[in-house]
Amino acid sequence: MSALGFNLHAIAAIYRFEMARTWRTPLQSIVSPVISTSLYFIVFGGAIGSRMQAVDGVPYGAFIVPGLIMLSLLTQSIANASFAIYFPKFTGTIYELLSAPVAWWEAVIAYVGAAASKSILLGLIILGTATFFVPLRIEHPAIMLLFLVLTATTFSLFGFIIGIWADGFEKLQVIPLLIVTPLAFLGGAFYSISMLPPFWQTVTLFNPVVYLISGFRWSFFGHADVSLGVSLGMTLIFLAACIAGVGWIFKTGYRLKN
Repeated sequence: MSALGFNLHAIAAIYRFEMARTWRTPLQSIVSPVISTSLYFIVFGGAIGSRMQAVDGVPYGAFIVPGLIMLSLLTQSIANASFAIYFPKFTGTIYELLSAPVAWWEAVIAYVGAAASKSILLGLIILGTATFFVPLRIEHPAIMLLFLVLTATTFSLFGFIIGIWADGFEKLQVIPLLIVTPLAFLGGAFYSISMLPPFWQTVTLFNPVVYLISGFRWSFFGHADVSLGVSLGMTLIFLAACIAGVGWIFKTGYRLKN
């Protein structure tokens, strides 16, 4: 127990256990997402991008890099966190965790921290891979890392909520496949929303993923569809909502106590 009241030993034990699972399954955890994203670079950046005009002065192949990284970050953060907490529920070991002298927020820090760490590592690997396919520049690396960490943490928390809510393995895939991935595709991952008619530009602004992708893209090229301040503010609001959701789950025992 640290002077700040954190049970650092418990947090570190859970964190190490979750991170070890990544190194036991590198093909699934690292190699497969990188190959999938590389195919996007080849098809959209190479085959299609070479026939398209620059977007806001940025070659199309480079323009889609932030969107592809963010798409992978969203899906992997949710998948890592949701499986990490669902599996203890499935095996029944969640009750050992709940009865242990570990605060709920300490368990959340460990699980979400591990899921976010995996996603951030994967995002950086994909970023490095992208440099082999397209010329790339990052004008604001500190802002890029900030959005990388905030997005990974936010969607790891969201995935944690999905893992608590799910009562079967198939439900772990429902929200990522039917909601999150479509929102990412419709959130400007492959295009600028300024290309849309005015009505659809307004509709698109109700998509929360737009602000994540836009802020992340701004860190690369210095301009985006939405201002940096608005993108950062919306990201923090979603983060706060996820924290509140996790807190409510442990306060009420939703799908934990039965």
